[in-house]
Amino acid sequence: MATDFTEETAAAAVIESFAGTPDARLRSILESLVTHLHGFVRDVRPTIGEWEQAIDFLTATGQMCTDTRQEFILLSDVLGVSMLVETINEATGATVSTVLGPFHVVESPPRALGDSIDLVGTGTPCVVTGRVVSVSGSPLPGALLDVWQANDQGFYDVQQPSVQPLANGRGLFTADGDGAFWFRTIVPSYYPIPTDGPVGALLGATRRHPNRPAHIHFIVEAPGYRPLTTHIFVAGSPYIESDAVFAVKKSLITDFGAVDDPAEAEKYGVSAPFRHADFNIVLQRAS
Repeated sequence: MATDFTEETAAAAVIESFAGTPDARLRSILESLVTHLHGFVRDVRPTIGEWEQAIDFLTATGQMCTDTRQEFILLSDVLGVSMLVETINEATGATVSTVLGPFHVVESPPRALGDSIDLVGTGTPCVVTGRVVSVSGSPLPGALLDVWQANDQGFYDVQQPSVQPLANGRGLFTADGDGAFWFRTIVPSYYPIPTDGPVGALLGATRRHPNRPAHIHFIVEAPGYRPLTTHIFVAGSPYIESDAVFAVKKSLITDFGAVDDPAEAEKYGVSAPFRHADFNIVLQRAS
């Protein structure tokens, strides 16, 4: 190991310190991290004060995390890192993946197909239908769909514990023998990500808006297939072209069409008019 730690020898000295790491993948990751991190520091040449400010920012990010909020995920999201990781790991031919987001922090209660995840009774009634299928189009019976969304005011249940009952906007559904699923809800609103912490300060300093277009989250699993984390986005929602966390992909934009037919409303147990979104979720076999 080099004994004279200089700007030129710094990265090599740290990388050499990992030479005995038994896990080859961990060693490779650390070596690349140090190479890029040191390169960034040499490029930016921060002052001591700026470095301390960066440490304070990361410290505050950790201190903002709770059982119902993950500020580091939010930071990863607004820097585009979460979506980059998802994109790198996408399964070929499957529905595209998106960010988990900071609000998948409450266990979704099991619900029967057709149940409503709206426990409040406000907002525009909506029916969501679809099928879970393989890349070849075969149905995946019994697939599990973990669903969560904001309400019509743009808030998740955990953000309004005195207003929304816990698990409002959440449900765990099991697809039927044809891979089909359906549930009732309300059309979610676009909303701002939390801005009362370090990530919000970062957005303010860079004059970026904090808004996300309206969407519904899904985690879909089936035995023998790769789990999928994705969204569907409400077509025409504000901010569809400038999602604060870069998660919108064209294939996920879904028409929540208006339905005025009383017979259709009766079939789904809602009142007309209502909105209807229909789409398939495609999973790829696990390797």
